[in-house]
Amino acid sequence: MIRSLLFALGLLAAGPAAAQDPCAYYTPQPRPQNAGRDIVGQELDVIQEQGHMLFAVYADFPPYSWQQGGRPTGVDIEIAELIAEDLGVDARFNFVAAGENLEADLLNNIWKGAVIGGRIANVMMRVPYDSAFSCRVEQVVFTGQYGAESIAIAYDKASYPDTPPVPAFFRFDSVAVESDSISDFYLASFAGGQLAGNVRRYPTMATAMEALNAGEVMAAMGPLGQLEYGLSESSAVHNPPLPGFAVSKWTLGVAVNFRYRPLSYAVDDAISAGLQDGRIAGIYESYGLTFQQPER
Repeated sequence: MIRSLLFALGLLAAGPAAAQDPCAYYTPQPRPQNAGRDIVGQELDVIQEQGHMLFAVYADFPPYSWQQGGRPTGVDIEIAELIAEDLGVDARFNFVAAGENLEADLLNNIWKGAVIGGRIANVMMRVPYDSAFSCRVEQVVFTGQYGAESIAIAYDKASYPDTPPVPAFFRFDSVAVESDSISDFYLASFAGGQLAGNVRRYPTMATAMEALNAGEVMAAMGPLGQLEYGLSESSAVHNPPLPGFAVSKWTLGVAVNFRYRPLSYAVDDAISAGLQDGRIAGIYESYGLTFQQPER
């Protein structure tokens, strides 16, 4: 999932020019004029009249969004509920799978809908924000920056009693990653591939952390929030310098259909209030996570 989002932003682009400005050689596409109106309603007055709004959130993505006993839970769920409460409506959720890239996710969930069984949401959560990326998806307003994410390393404290590990340690030590994630690609190519033999791949970051806590590996690398959520008493986490990593920290916000800017303004106002009074930071802390301030 994280790989597709960051590839879309150009954070793992092949060349330096693309990494600096993913819109440098991009020709804007015509805006669609015949996109269907979804039955959930989109305009702010319609949402308030119907009494609820729909949020698209990623499925099976703890600690951010998942279902526990049939109940939506996670950081993004609670922030979405904060937004809805500020607008005076109830929050409803559409759990979606990550697509090939961020552009596909936005097309399927915000401005057009999937070809089969697609459902448009009023707001999509956990959207990486980059001002230079906005030219690629003119049909979307990128707003409501509510946090940030960064790549970190979790490690077994007994294996590293004095010095927390940095990528160079994995020439000799085992490290767990989520398969096909940006951490996977980074470590596999680091130092000309010298670490590749010690990289252990798992289907999710949660299972990678389970492997660390079970003693199967000495460390794990991935998004800080997911590492912190999976920590045990025997493990710790830190944010070391990552040589050659184009962008190891990014801002997170929301996406709203470009036709409904009053809704995007109201959502951003709700998030701004939640940041100022500490409610959003409190949500992160309630899950044992470090709140990282967004760039707004």
